[in-house]
Amino acid sequence: MGSTNAVAVAAVAFVGSHFLLSHPLRRGLVRALGEAGFQGVYSLVAVLTLGWLILAYRKAPLTAPLWPAGNGLWAIATAVMLIASVLLMGSLIRNPALPTGGRPGAFPDAARGVYAVTRHPMMWSFALWGLCHIAVFPVAKNIIVAAAMVVLALVGAAPQDRKKEQLQPDLWPAWESKTSYLPFAAIAAGRARLGGFGLHALFGRARRLACSNLGSYPARRLGRRHLALVVTAAAAAASGVQIHPHQFLEPLHEHRQPSRALAPVRVEY
Repeated sequence: MGSTNAVAVAAVAFVGSHFLLSHPLRRGLVRALGEAGFQGVYSLVAVLTLGWLILAYRKAPLTAPLWPAGNGLWAIATAVMLIASVLLMGSLIRNPALPTGGRPGAFPDAARGVYAVTRHPMMWSFALWGLCHIAVFPVAKNIIVAAAMVVLALVGAAPQDRKKEQLQPDLWPAWESKTSYLPFAAIAAGRARLGGFGLHALFGRARRLACSNLGSYPARRLGRRHLALVVTAAAAAASGVQIHPHQFLEPLHEHRQPSRALAPVRVEY
C-alpha cells in the first residue's frame, strides 16, 4: 500500500528534474551529449519520473475530500476547462516557445489568437487544468499531482523566457515586446489586440463538412479523417492562422467513393 508522501516525493522528482535539465544542467549536457543526446536524456528522465508519479498516485489511499464539489463548482470548472482547451489547441500551431532542437523557431507575424492573450498559452492551459482538477476532486493525492502540474507550468514558463532570450537573442525579445506572460497583460498595455481567433472560419468549415455527402465516405476513414480535420481546424482557429476551407475538404474528396444510384424495383401484384 502506498502513501500520500510517496506521491509528494514522486511529484518533486518529476518537477525538479524538469527544472534542472531545462535550465542549470542543460548547457553542460548539450556540450557533452549534443542536442539530440540531451533530448534523449531529457525524454527518458521525464518518462521515468512521470511513470513513478503515476504508480505512486495509483497506490496512494483515497482520502476524504477537503470540500464538497457541488454542481456550481463543476459548472465553473467546465467553463474554465473550455478556456484551457482553446489555449491548448491554439498553442499547437506556430508556437515559438516549443522546443526546436537548436533550429530557428517559427514566429507569427503578429500576436493573434491565443498569443495575444499570453505568449505561453500551453503552460497556462496546463495550469488551468490543474486548478480545475483540484477544485472538483480535492483529495490529497490529486491535489499534490495537480499542484505539481501548476507549478511546473507557471514557474517553468518564466525561466523559459530567459533561456529563449539566450538561444534566440534576435527574435525572442521582439516577441516578448508584443506579448505578455500574464494573460491579457499585453492587451491591457496596448501591445496586442484581442481577436484573430478565426472562429467564423472554423464554423464555416464545420458547416461545409456537415453539408458534404458523408454517406459516400468509408466509415473508418471518415471517423479518423474528420477527427484530424476538426483538431487541425480548431488549433488553426485558436492560434489565428488562416487556413482556407479547400485545405480541409480536398483530403476528403480524394477518398470519396461515388454514390450508387438505386435501381427501380418492379413490383407485380
